[in-house]
Formats: sequence, C-alpha cells, structure tokens
Amino acid sequence: MAAEQGALLLDRLQKPEPTEQQLKKMSFLEEKRVRIDVDCLRDNIVKMRDLYKERDAFINENDEIKENFWVRVFANAPNEIDQYIMTPDAAALSSTLMNLNVERFELNENGQGEPRSIRLTFEFCTGEENPFFENDKLVKELYWRKRYIQTADGKTKFWEGLVSEPVRIQWKEDMDLTKGLLDAACDLAEAEKKAGKDRKKLPELEKLKNKIVELETTAEQEDEEEDEEFPLSPAGASFFAFFGYRGNDVSAEESEVATKRSDERYAKLSRGESIDDAEEEDDVEFEDIEVFPDGEELAIAIADHLWPHALELFNRDEDMDIEEFEGDLDDEDDEDDEEETARPKKKTKV
Repeated sequence: MAAEQGALLLDRLQKPEPTEQQLKKMSFLEEKRVRIDVDCLRDNIVKMRDLYKERDAFINENDEIKENFWVRVFANAPNEIDQYIMTPDAAALSSTLMNLNVERFELNENGQGEPRSIRLTFEFCTGEENPFFENDKLVKELYWRKRYIQTADGKTKFWEGLVSEPVRIQWKEDMDLTKGLLDAACDLAEAEKKAGKDRKKLPELEKLKNKIVELETTAEQEDEEEDEEFPLSPAGASFFAFFGYRGNDVSAEESEVATKRSDERYAKLSRGESIDDAEEEDDVEFEDIEVFPDGEELAIAIADHLWPHALELFNRDEDMDIEEFEGDLDDEDDEDDEEETARPKKKTKV
C-alpha cells in the first residue's frame, strides 16, 4: 500500500509537458508578475521617502540615540546580513560606524526611473577615533542593468542584475581587513579604464586571481577548524570586500537597448504573439575575479530589510526579561573559570 502511494505521489510530481501555447501564457504571467512587483516597489519607495526623512530627523535630534543607532541596528541585523559580518568586521563597524543612508537614486521625485538601483552610503568617524581606515564615507552605487547577447550558435541570452564599480578604502597600516583583496579589485578596475575593456592582458588581472586563490586556500584551512556555531562568512571574505563587488560588465547604453527590447517582447506576449525565447545568461563575466560573489544579495538585503526596519532592529532587545537576563549573568559568573580555558568565539556581534 505504501509503495503504491509512493509511486502515485512520484507520478504526480513529474513535470508535465506543456503545450507551446501554455508555455507562452506562463511566460507572460511570470513577466507580468515581475513588472507588478517592480511597480509596487516604485510606489512604496515614493510613499516612504518622507517617513525616512522624519526618522532621520528624529535620530539626529536625540544624541543618546544617534550615537549608537546604526551600530545597534547592525548588531541585530537579520542573518542574511549578519552572516557576512565576521569578528574583525564587527570590531570595525562597532567602533567607527556613524550613519547609513540608502537611496534609490535612479528613481526621481515623481516615481519615474529604475527603483532597483541602490546607493549605500556608510559614514564613519575619522582620525584617531578610527584605527582602521581614513575614509569618512564609503559610497557604493549599484545599478540595475539588463542585456541581451547573441551566442555563436545563434541563441539569445538575457541577463539582469546589479552592477557596480569597486570602491577603494584607505586602510591604515596593517589594518586591511580584506587582506589586499579590495585593493587588488580596485587596481584592476582602474587599469581597465586606462587600457580599455580587454582585461586579459593586464598584469593586475593575474594579481587579483592570485590573491583570490591565496585567500581561498587560507579560508579552506580555517574552515577545517571551524565549528557549526560560529561559521565563516559564506562570501569567504571580509564584509568590507563587499565594496569590491562588480556583478557584470553592462553599460547604461547597453542596458537601455535591452530594456526597450524587453518592453517590446512583453508587448508581444500580452497580444499573444509569438516571440523568440531568450535563455537566462549565466553570470560569468567576473566569475573568476569577483571578490564578493554575494554582493547583489547583500545590497538588496540591506536596502529591503535592514533599512526599512531600522527602528525595530534598534529596539529589538528592549523587551528582554530583566530577571532572565540577570539569571544569565549569574550563570556566566559561575562559569568564569571554565571559560578562561574554553575556545574563544570567532563571531562577535557588532
């Protein structure tokens, strides 16, 4: 009986073979869903702008809140962000981060433009108060871009996502948390601008590849010693390597052409006309030289989850049971001697 039920379930889970007409309709519905999602995002951004300005004004008017606001927000960040913040990153952020701003900079006041492009502005204390780097501000601009390419076998492939340029950090002596990775990415990007698009002949390309291999080897060795409670970053690099993320090599002009083509394709779908199917393009442009492969995911998580819910994250532990907290402290006091010989935690909150 159980075997028959299992066979029946397996049979029902088999993917059917849709007709050409059904495939066309499904393609249209999926494209329609994506466009509605983008329109909703566009409307929400416009409606929320005044609220965020009011929130910023409130924070800036209250020094006792302003001083540690964004440090606390990052300390309570959801796992999709927190997983990328390792112990040295937490130390740097907790001692230097002053402010964060998120802008959908390609969307104008009337709600026209691309709402998925993101500008992240991190502000830091400077001078002796910042032992890590000289920058008072790090601005990471990520543009939502599209492109179609024709392959050698005549197939059409489509790609869309966030692209960016590396942002250099002026590290103080012996304080580079990326261990030279970000500098190598910036050096290559700058060399490309001087020499043109062909990066294959640039010595900076080989230097970056070697640096990535070097750090990957180190990460693998550390991973062998890692435990499940304190895993290493899935990016295999410091949080600050995020500023080296590139994504893909798509110009604004190329994206504009692709957007127009995409709109024309959708119009044909809505009229029930036949179209040439475009396969999804694998993101291989920077596959072997991308210093922070999860850059798009991290940027979206900060913009979509951390930024809107900053007040909630700031206040996350305000309702903590004080008696339970005091009990935890008593337990920790009793175990101080044991902890002196215990293995230290590799991950520390901001």
